[in-house]
Amino acid sequence: MTSFSVTNEKSPSLITGYAGGTVTVLIWATWLLATRHSAATPLGSIDIGLIRYGVPALALSPVWLKTGLLPKGVPLHLLALMVAGAGAVFFLVTTLAIHATPAGSSGILLGGSMPLATALIGVFIFGERPDITRKLGLAAIVGGVLILLVQSLADASLPWTSFVLLPAGAVLWASYTHAFRRSGLTAIQASALIAIWSFLIIAVLASVFGTSLARASAEDLGLQVLSQGILSGLVAMVAYGTAVKTLGGTQAAAFTAITPVLATLGGGVLLGEEIGLAEIAAAVITGIGVALSTGIAARRR
Repeated sequence: MTSFSVTNEKSPSLITGYAGGTVTVLIWATWLLATRHSAATPLGSIDIGLIRYGVPALALSPVWLKTGLLPKGVPLHLLALMVAGAGAVFFLVTTLAIHATPAGSSGILLGGSMPLATALIGVFIFGERPDITRKLGLAAIVGGVLILLVQSLADASLPWTSFVLLPAGAVLWASYTHAFRRSGLTAIQASALIAIWSFLIIAVLASVFGTSLARASAEDLGLQVLSQGILSGLVAMVAYGTAVKTLGGTQAAAFTAITPVLATLGGGVLLGEEIGLAEIAAAVITGIGVALSTGIAARRR
């Protein structure tokens, strides 16, 4: 195994961080739509996972070949949290739920829960103390999710698994965010390690359960390669890591405020999903809550 020394990278400009956050949230919205669309194709979670992590693992192979699969200087528990939180475990959990959940609702339950989970981990594990603005934001997020919950109970539109798996995915992603900030890795190094470890894990699952890649059309494969492999697996991972390194975890998370809105609109326009007042209200309230909960509107001291 090739060893290396973890060094502190120079912080990019704030403009780079904001650009990274913007790119990330736009890609996340398209990822939700592409994953939702895959439910109507022969492609299953394992198939999409091979694409999602195989493409960046190949593209970033010079990086993980240099660092080694277990880079010196990076605690194993942090590496494990990163791989689980943004890699194979996160992907399999969320994909299973997204296949049974409209894109707009997925955006609220996943995108809205991410900053909430990040804030709670910060409070209970790292002793962070949110101000009144962040507390109001967290309350708004809970309110938006409750609107969706009441709506689903009224018409049985969402399975109970959506309310378990998607918030669980948010907790995994929040764990990754905190672990990455403390790992000492650069955004590209972290992305490369997450990609190769996740690909290996899903490849093992594919060898056991098989794949349906050969049954999918070229159009479906092309869409997933672009959305999952290139955009989500490669570009968004590096962009989000850059935003976290530059702006900090909470400020980077502020960009997820628009994810529920984009996913709701995209689900209606591109997938023909029904958008009611409850979905619109939940998306808007959750988006405002996410922005407030991250402290973006708080007065700097």
